Amino acid sequence: MAVTVEEALELIYNNITPKSLKIIPIEEALGSILAQDIIATHNLPPYDNSAMDGYAVKIDDSSKYVKVTHTIFAGDNSSEELEHGKAIKIMTGAKIPFGTQCIVPIEDTSNSKDGVILPQNLILSKHIRLCGEDIKKDDLLLKKGTKLDAHQITILVSQGITHIKIYKKPRVALFASGNELKMHFENVKEYQLYNTNTPSLLARVEELGCEVEFIGTATDTLEDINIHIQSALDCDLIITSGGVSVGDADYTKEAFGAFGYDILFDKIEIKPGKPTTFGKIEKTAILNLPGNPLAASLNFELFGQTIILALNGGDSKYINFIETKIKEDYNFKSGRRTLVPGFFDGRFFTPAEKFAPGMISPLAQANGYIMIDENCSSLEKNSIVKFISTKFNFTSNDKVDLITL
Repeated sequence: MAVTVEEALELIYNNITPKSLKIIPIEEALGSILAQDIIATHNLPPYDNSAMDGYAVKIDDSSKYVKVTHTIFAGDNSSEELEHGKAIKIMTGAKIPFGTQCIVPIEDTSNSKDGVILPQNLILSKHIRLCGEDIKKDDLLLKKGTKLDAHQITILVSQGITHIKIYKKPRVALFASGNELKMHFENVKEYQLYNTNTPSLLARVEELGCEVEFIGTATDTLEDINIHIQSALDCDLIITSGGVSVGDADYTKEAFGAFGYDILFDKIEIKPGKPTTFGKIEKTAILNLPGNPLAASLNFELFGQTIILALNGGDSKYINFIETKIKEDYNFKSGRRTLVPGFFDGRFFTPAEKFAPGMISPLAQANGYIMIDENCSSLEKNSIVKFISTKFNFTSNDKVDLITL
């Protein structure tokens, strides 16, 4: 019996556990998932410092002439104390001398002999970066499960952290099956096709931060499919395309069965891609996608990405959507949950003009899709839809309802 989309996603999350851990230098950390909390070891700034090139002065010297004694540069270890009637020239980032009450930017002063004339109404602490105003020692800076981007690596560097504990990236093996399929570096005859599924899925899996092993294309025989399976079983996830329907040459599920395949679902109430199958062989997750390119790609976006998000250890492991409006009236056949590719221009979603399970062009021209409720048969212009991107990862820490009603 076919499961619903919600049931399929729940089965994935209940049967996938994050990868094991390793320690890496922060130079290699971009895109990794933290496996530890990061706690601040010191204040940032570590000392009061100047936010401007200017003069360290006293508030009581507003509008007065003050003598400039010397200059402090960033990196100087200054220990002197500022006196009334005097100013110390100071550069951006330099440590504030003891007794300083504010910094006056150079452009706000007037030169006069050996000193400067200060403006009126000086403000206490103006242009002073206070110790710990950005980060305080013992603050929780980054939580376990955070995916690291460039700006979060900046935080690690600010604390002098050189190595961090992360979840290992999922290892994913891919192969397709079909006597009619040839790789793009082979010659095809008039009754054959290029295997578009495996290279495109390989690229998408890499985009999602996985380590990928390309196993190739199997012929429609149990023996050849078994060889490909055996070659992939040391990975965390095996993704196949083709051979999961009910045709005479659809051997994929039977071949996996010889290795103890525990099928958790083998049909989903979805269009396209009803025969999408998910299960496990011991600790290795298996996702069998349909052979039709559009069906394979769309179902990978929904179910394959979910498996990867569950494997990688991140907190933000649920696919999320952008609420927008459909650009024009859209009519279609109801009865099954439907994935509709299209383009979101920042204001409106426009469904692809034509698409069918065997096509490859709609997803190349699209930047995402919507998932329409099975009871819906039309969407009026400006109706609210839930756009799910295929061009960037938009995820959530909590489950969200992805269905457009």
